[in-house]
Amino acid sequence: MNRIVEKFAQLKTAGKRGLVVYIGAGDPNLRATHDLVLAFDRAGVAVVELGVPFSDPLADGLVNQLAAQRGLESGTTPPKVLETVAAIRRQSQIPIVLYIYFNLIHKVGLEKFIADCAQAGADGLLVLDLPPEESDNYEALMKQAGLCHIYLVAPTTPEDRVALIVKRGSGFIYYISREGVTGMQSQIASNLTTQVAKLRSHTNLPIAIGFGISNPDQAKAVANEGDACVVGSAIVNQIAKHGKSPELIAIVGAFVKSLADAVKTI
Repeated sequence: MNRIVEKFAQLKTAGKRGLVVYIGAGDPNLRATHDLVLAFDRAGVAVVELGVPFSDPLADGLVNQLAAQRGLESGTTPPKVLETVAAIRRQSQIPIVLYIYFNLIHKVGLEKFIADCAQAGADGLLVLDLPPEESDNYEALMKQAGLCHIYLVAPTTPEDRVALIVKRGSGFIYYISREGVTGMQSQIASNLTTQVAKLRSHTNLPIAIGFGISNPDQAKAVANEGDACVVGSAIVNQIAKHGKSPELIAIVGAFVKSLADAVKTI
């Protein structure tokens, strides 16, 4: 069974929620990425999203844009990210999603890239700029490789399109809880309950809620509305602050554990 599917099935059986963590791969370097993912596994994270550095990350706010820039500056490429995933697999079975823009896949070739992801031990792809209407071949290849193709739904997505998107997705649905790009916010969205209920009327897939969650209290509140919450920029910001510190893994690991522990108390 795919690790993402298995993890959410375990959470459902236990009546628990999960924490999904996003970091930029190669920020500050791929050795740190490897060690951070292992620390997140120890902290009780359900799924890790690795952002593959790209020069034009349109869906991302400043914090994650700068992480992508640092990743590019450290020499991080898609093949090197997959080498890091393979190295993580020698020590951990934590579910891993690659958060990626389609240009990077297109350059390698769709079929080859998906096969390489499966061989390395990735579990799914979240392709930010690939709409379901253009994804027939992509979805077929992903299914054949045993990988989850994860789609985004926004608060502004019309209901008929919500129905189309969630029918096409697998693994989980990533619900963007607010309009705009990624980034930390002081408050969570006020309409989460209504929006998640609308999603649930169209799908039985787990719903992970992200964009703007920046502390344990917010993580707990958001996870309570869905099956998981996604925290990215707040963690990436910690990496930016402590990237040159020998205590980077310990500091960021402790912050992520505080988020995971909050989610577990639901």
